[in-house]
Amino acid sequence: MAKIGGLYVLIDPDACLGRDPVAVGRAALAGGARMLQWRDKRRDKGEQLAQARTLYLFCQEHDAVFVVNDHADLALVLAEDGVPPLGAIGVHVGQKDLPLADVRAIVPPYFVVGVSTNNPDEARAAERDGASYVAVGDIFGTSAKGGTRPASPQRLAQVKAAVRLPVIGIGGITKDNVAEVMAAGADGVAVISAVCGAADPEAAARELIEAMGGAPGDP
Repeated sequence: MAKIGGLYVLIDPDACLGRDPVAVGRAALAGGARMLQWRDKRRDKGEQLAQARTLYLFCQEHDAVFVVNDHADLALVLAEDGVPPLGAIGVHVGQKDLPLADVRAIVPPYFVVGVSTNNPDEARAAERDGASYVAVGDIFGTSAKGGTRPASPQRLAQVKAAVRLPVIGIGGITKDNVAEVMAAGADGVAVISAVCGAADPEAAARELIEAMGGAPGDP
């Protein structure tokens, strides 16, 4: 069964340097990514469906978790293509998206539901309402998303001490600083540009995993 943690790559078509986002996602998986998140802030969901579906099927082949950013309905449609728990799938929501408790009420119990958090109070609330994991950011500053709130490895360590859930670091993480995030207690790290914007996404994923202290394929 797919596990939450390790290298978590957010596949954003706008961050893929004009390349096919499905090909970038497949390369990330080949490089050892254990989780993919489909994040398309620009197109309508009907335009996203075919690419998201293909990536989800690739995740099943690699025993990786597939997560849809924001859109629980899109994740529910894709879930029909999988056989849970082998086809691990879910949705990720932020503090301004649908409340977690309401999302949990409309998705199957097996769904992975992640929540963006910035501090221990938000993380504890997410755990109470049924989150599968929490992401903590913005650790180092990111250009991929506006309006983020600053965090730090120290903040991540505080969150890790406050909850029993897997904790994922996010925000400006690269192979040069990822070891600091892992040392703070992260179960995994989420990246966009470090893989999607790399000349060789597969090699970039492998390098990140090595810098995290693991080997490709490690959970």
